[in-house]
Amino acid sequence: MTDSKEKHLWECSVCGCLIEDIEAPYICPLCENENVFFIKQEKEEKMKFQEIKNNIFYCGLNDYGRKIFDELIPLEHGTSYNSYLVKGSEKTAIIDTMYPPMTEKYLKNLADNNVENVDYIVANHGEQDHSGSIPALLEKYPNAVVLTNSKVAENIKSMLLVPEEKIRVIADGEEVSLGDKTLKFILAPGVHWPDTMFTYIKEDNVICTCDFLGAHYTFDDVFAVECKELELSAKRYYAEIMMPFRMLSKKYTQMIKDMNVDMILPSHGPVHNIPDYILDLYTDWTSDAPKNLVVMPYVSMYQSTTEMIDYLSEKLEAKGIKTFKFDIVDDDLGDLAMSLVDAATIVLGTSMVLAGPHPASVNVAYLASVLRPKAKFASLVGSYGWGGKLFDLIAQLLAPLKLDLVEPLQVKGKPKEDDFKKLDEMAESIFEKHKSIGLV
Repeated sequence: MTDSKEKHLWECSVCGCLIEDIEAPYICPLCENENVFFIKQEKEEKMKFQEIKNNIFYCGLNDYGRKIFDELIPLEHGTSYNSYLVKGSEKTAIIDTMYPPMTEKYLKNLADNNVENVDYIVANHGEQDHSGSIPALLEKYPNAVVLTNSKVAENIKSMLLVPEEKIRVIADGEEVSLGDKTLKFILAPGVHWPDTMFTYIKEDNVICTCDFLGAHYTFDDVFAVECKELELSAKRYYAEIMMPFRMLSKKYTQMIKDMNVDMILPSHGPVHNIPDYILDLYTDWTSDAPKNLVVMPYVSMYQSTTEMIDYLSEKLEAKGIKTFKFDIVDDDLGDLAMSLVDAATIVLGTSMVLAGPHPASVNVAYLASVLRPKAKFASLVGSYGWGGKLFDLIAQLLAPLKLDLVEPLQVKGKPKEDDFKKLDEMAESIFEKHKSIGLV
């Protein structure tokens, strides 16, 4: 006798994992978090793949519920995991696959769209949000072969246990025919892993750029609609993922501009059927010239550092310099990363904890050093109680950025008249620095 109770689809409120069961689970099997609730998902109609161009279809998925990426990046609009089905006259390819927790739904959609045969699975990058479903696809399509470069091959063998005999390693510039379509592979190391490559579909003049030129963004229609929300999502994505490799991003932006492609198909976010929209944004973000902006992240235990940051911000604004104040404890780290894309100067404010800088300020200094913004100048302000070294560690962390340092200010307790005079001098010094590179 079988159980007649109907199973439902439940989504974890923390990680977005989808689980099919009669009742909501007590613990999420993916994130193992007990303090969650599960959202019952309504039954969906069969998803029909949207055609992008000439038998190139979008077969990716939106992840509306995902709130954080890489356990670091807050997601305002969830994200998408983009996968593309390319049907040639002789062979069929899938370019990039799916994030593992969504594999079941991904395979169901392929079945619902009558994808009965796949010859090639193209892996542009080995990270699991793009290659995670390769093992399941190879099981579903046992005659398929993975096309990828040597670095991705090593990654998917070690991270996903893909058998070596199922992988065909391709070279930079190599081409593979699907009949009336040709896939050309372009190695693009550094945007953002050493294994990254692009796949160019020659006859259709479209390029699949993997993480490059993407955005953590969800959508109903696959084609990008120009709006501030998408621009900010793309900028946040660039700041956190591509800015550490700004010069390589600049190189590949220009390369794709010179190719004059009809469409850009990234692995996160919408398809750009007007490529200049995202390419022009990247041209600005990757340029060497910062904007007339001072970014001021700070942490303040008893508001003394806040008082100095507020005063300095007011003085700089009066001199025609835009400022962005960022409360390290309460504000969204993604907003700080975005502001660093444009900043000419970074002024970091911190309280002292146990004879050293507050750990939250150390974290931000480290983050700035690894994001490698194009800022030119920096300074530090802070307050202490019983003594110690407030700035040594922070200066050490920021050293790789080779910033021109404006004289910092360390204050015992609350800032006093002489301290405000020194802040006036700091504001004037920053103004002169900005003037020297033509920003004011």
